[in-house]
Amino acid sequence: MNINSVATTPFKDQKPGTSGLRKKVAVFQSPNYLENFVQAVFDTIFGNAAAPPDTALVLGGDGRYYNREAIQIILRMAAANGVARVLVGQGGILSTPAASCVIRKYATYGGLILSASHNPGGPEGDFGIKYNTANGGPAPEKITDAIYARSRELSGYRIVDAPAVPIDKTGNYRLGEMDVEVIDPVADYAELMEALFDFGAIRELLAGDFGLCFDAMHAVTGPYAKEILERRLGAASGSVINGVPLEDFGGGHPDPNLTYAHELVEIMYAVDAPDLGAASDGDGDRNMILGRGFFVTPSDSLAVIAANAILAPGYAAGIAGIARSMPTSAAADRVAEKLGVPCFETPTGWKFFGNLMDAGKVTLCGEESFGTGSSHVREKDGLWAVLFWLNILAKRHLSVEQILIKHWAEYGRNVYSRHDYEALPSDIAADIMAHLKGRFGELPGQVFGDYRVKFCDDFSYTDPIDGSVSTGQGLRIGMDDGSRIVFRLSGTGTEGATLRIYLEAFEPDPSRQGADAQLSLAPLIAIADELSQLRQRTGRERPTVIT
Repeated sequence: MNINSVATTPFKDQKPGTSGLRKKVAVFQSPNYLENFVQAVFDTIFGNAAAPPDTALVLGGDGRYYNREAIQIILRMAAANGVARVLVGQGGILSTPAASCVIRKYATYGGLILSASHNPGGPEGDFGIKYNTANGGPAPEKITDAIYARSRELSGYRIVDAPAVPIDKTGNYRLGEMDVEVIDPVADYAELMEALFDFGAIRELLAGDFGLCFDAMHAVTGPYAKEILERRLGAASGSVINGVPLEDFGGGHPDPNLTYAHELVEIMYAVDAPDLGAASDGDGDRNMILGRGFFVTPSDSLAVIAANAILAPGYAAGIAGIARSMPTSAAADRVAEKLGVPCFETPTGWKFFGNLMDAGKVTLCGEESFGTGSSHVREKDGLWAVLFWLNILAKRHLSVEQILIKHWAEYGRNVYSRHDYEALPSDIAADIMAHLKGRFGELPGQVFGDYRVKFCDDFSYTDPIDGSVSTGQGLRIGMDDGSRIVFRLSGTGTEGATLRIYLEAFEPDPSRQGADAQLSLAPLIAIADELSQLRQRTGRERPTVIT
């Protein structure tokens, strides 16, 4: 085996976001680009030396275009950097939550996950990579900052000259001095799910006249859903649609929302709709839940799961607490208050939840961007959320809509919506945010129709575990009655900027809780447009996506 030291130029890219490095496939295919980042990861986590003895890593991705080629490069680099063992998902496949599960179960040093999450794939699409630490969660900022700094000073990387590892068949292989174990990507994760949920009750539910449709969106969760939902739980064959992972996700956009999961939406709003509809995204960490003709917001989904958590065996002893991202509605806060457990409001990014879970402060957590999870892993988990809903439905013997109506009657309804303006010119998006922030001094006390502005701020967070401070996390405009408008630039895209506007109003009156969310929020939508001057500045008449 020859270990080659290949010259490279320092990384000139901007700092990667909280979800790792995401770029167009063509960028990753450019000479030394992927290699530079991977070497920076190894240098950072191994202290600019060879890996410690017996170091094991996990490697896999969502199956998008360039996934297989990237895995072979990373394996050869891992061998050159002294890694003793790598666990690779068969065919290069590992969902993000499954990768977290494997990292934790086998106590590895961490793992490299290849995904651009819900972004489109294919030769013209996106690719991504991130490092997860030994707890199974995304690397904290101190590590990602160090990786970035190292990438900007590298002059070379190390790689072995060796043939490709046959990753399509499970088994043990040798790459130089390194062991490569190609594992079943589903088995460990499925075993964990069976320990958390009442599979017997769910089997009984699915054996009746209960209808289920799970849309894997030609992404990574197809094999997981087929194995767990159809084979282990007995859902009817064909309950999983678009279940074969494709490199370009079938030409679709693997983002489980009302716009991009249109096939599922059409099925669930038809006259003969099944009882539960669900979808997951590119790498399997997001979810969307639908009943017959009924959409469950991610904020409500988190609240319902928390309120019914003890129905699942893995949570029968109760929960330690709840955490939600700042843009997520306060619906979960009301559940936490009734349960007598803390509820933490954090910036967007799963690493913040990881700190709280590692410290035993919270059990359940969620983001409004269709991410829900718990302390079973250190990533959000789409299929886990679907199984939790099936467990609740099996125990309560109510429809999805009935569960929500009863929940709102008990806790009140946080009427909620998110408006996404995608692929905006970055300078225009930044100007909108600067314009809004510039008005914060004058807004408190101003009246807009029935609303009076109580406060404005740019959300910041001091982590109660490690004391780190995160600033600039989103612009909040709060009203006297608890309603609010939040503006935030998303860092998950690769083209232009995505401006997200979050709108929330509390409705305690059961007679009015069933009203259409967009109609109920219309006054706040108008205020958001007036304050941001979004239409004038962008020329957009409506959002790209409304959820």
